[in-house]
Amino acid sequence: MFEELENKVVLVTGAATGIGKSIAENFGKAKAKVVINYRSDRHHDEIEEIKQTVAKFGGQTLVVQGDVSIEEDIKRMIETTINHFGTLDIIINNAGFENSIPTHEMSIDDWQKVIDINLTGAFVGSREAINQFLKENKKGTIINISSVHDTIPWPNYVHYAASKGGLKLMMETMSMEYAQYGIRINNISPGAVVTEHTKEKFSDPKTRAETLEMIPAREIGDAKDVANGALFLASNLASYVHGTTLYVDGGMMNYPAFMGGKGWSYYKVKKQAMIKNRLLFSYIYSFYTKIAW
Repeated sequence: MFEELENKVVLVTGAATGIGKSIAENFGKAKAKVVINYRSDRHHDEIEEIKQTVAKFGGQTLVVQGDVSIEEDIKRMIETTINHFGTLDIIINNAGFENSIPTHEMSIDDWQKVIDINLTGAFVGSREAINQFLKENKKGTIINISSVHDTIPWPNYVHYAASKGGLKLMMETMSMEYAQYGIRINNISPGAVVTEHTKEKFSDPKTRAETLEMIPAREIGDAKDVANGALFLASNLASYVHGTTLYVDGGMMNYPAFMGGKGWSYYKVKKQAMIKNRLLFSYIYSFYTKIAW
C-alpha cells in the first residue's frame, strides 16, 4: 500500500518530535525520501531514531535545521532539499507552537510568536513549494497540520485559535487558486492526541476524564492516527481531494455536549415535564384544599 510514495521527496517541518516525528517515520516506512526539519539541537536523539527507522524500511533522509518563523530559513530548507534530492514532491507544514495566556494579559510578542510559527511559517512554506511545483510543472502536494481549534474557540489560547482559523481559510484559498495546476492542498486537524508533549497532561486522571467527556469515541488519539491521515492525503487514494480539512479527533467536532439526546430537545422535554409536574402538584394541592374546607 502507498507504493506510489516510494522515492517521493517529502519535507516535514517540526519533524523531530510529536506528530511531525510520526509523520516522518510513516513516510520513511513508505520508502520516501524524507527531509527532517528541526529547530533545536536538543532533539539529536529523536532525529537519529527517525533516520534509523527510515533506513530500516529502505527510505532516505536529509536533516535540515531551521526556524519556520524566519522566511530565509524556510527558503534555505527547500533550496537544500532541491540541491540534495533534485526535486520536491510534498511539503507538510507541521511545526507549531501554543501556550496558555489569558487574552487580557497577552503581549504583542506572545501573539506574534504563535502567528509567525503557525500561520506565517505555513504560508511561506506553501508559497515556496508552489513556486517549485510550478517551475517543474509538477502536481505537488501540500498538507498543513492544523487543529480542531480552527473552528472550536479556545479561551486563553486566542493566538493559537486565530492562527489555526487563519490556516484553514489560507489552505482553502490556495487550493482554489492552484487546483487547476494539479497541486493538492489540504489540512489535517487533530483533536486530543497523545505525544511526548501531552503524555504527562493526559496521564492525570482528572484531565483525562475531562478530555474524554469531549470525545464521542471516548478515547484519546495517537500521533500515528494523524500520520496515517497524512499518508492518505499524499497518496493517489486522495487524488481528487482538494481544499479539504481532515479532522482526526474521535468525533470532537460533532458537538459531544449533545450526546445522549441532550441539547435543545432534551431541555425542552425536561422543561415540559417540569411544567406538567407543577400543574399536577397544583391540582392535587387545590383538590385537598377543597376537601379540607
